[in-house]
Amino acid sequence: MSSSPDYPSTSPPTRAPSVSWTLPVITAIALVLAIAVSFIGSGALGGTPIQQAAGGYLGADSTLLAPAGPAFSIWSVIYTGLAVYGIFQLTAAGRRSDWAASLRVPALLSALLNAAWITVVQLGLLGMSFAVIFILVAYLAWMLTIMVSRTPSSRTEYWIMWLTFGIYLGWVCVASIANTSAWLLSLGFGENASWAPGLAVALLAVAVAIGLGTSAYSGRIFTALAMAWGLAWIGQSRLAGSNQSELVGYAALACAALLLLGSIAIAWRKRGVPAP
Repeated sequence: MSSSPDYPSTSPPTRAPSVSWTLPVITAIALVLAIAVSFIGSGALGGTPIQQAAGGYLGADSTLLAPAGPAFSIWSVIYTGLAVYGIFQLTAAGRRSDWAASLRVPALLSALLNAAWITVVQLGLLGMSFAVIFILVAYLAWMLTIMVSRTPSSRTEYWIMWLTFGIYLGWVCVASIANTSAWLLSLGFGENASWAPGLAVALLAVAVAIGLGTSAYSGRIFTALAMAWGLAWIGQSRLAGSNQSELVGYAALACAALLLLGSIAIAWRKRGVPAP
């Protein structure tokens, strides 16, 4: 097992030659757009809050896999990270970094997809939102593979990228499950069906497998932590909200705990430290 640290050694990092401002500026504009559209999704600037848009199917009690309202506070962390990243990638260090350069295009596209998802939900296009959110997951997963396969130029760059996009991926994975459940409900699938709680538990198990898989692949827990956060709030919503299900509620809490502890154990082992 390797015992190397997550960030590079003190040896001089490999840097690309100075690049133009064009792509960094376009990326910054896309990030500003995503953050601005998020205000519309919060209900500001004449927009409809996401939980009330698209027929209310994305509300906290609309489906068995909808997280409770406080879960969405994680967006403030993600958008803060995107703002910090947007500024960093405009700096001289950010523009010269090989790592930052390799991540810029998927970061730009993820910002545009984020804005697109909020827009289609505002328009009530729940089926299209289902497609958009899974494309967003794919681009963020692409970013994860790049972050794992290449070396950051500094600790600062490392923490900015992992805290932002690692958490972003984890939360969007949970949101994609909730979005799928909402879309299927809008089509009439699972409404008051006896098999719905069992299917919800199965999807929670899939989420745990995805979270543990990202920890095993990357050796980091950021994505799994965000997923555990979302699963825990799904459990809270099923046990305390109006759409209650003890089976789904306790299963979600158990899955959150399993994912949290499992990802920590995997990360320790990936670093060559025996798990307790």
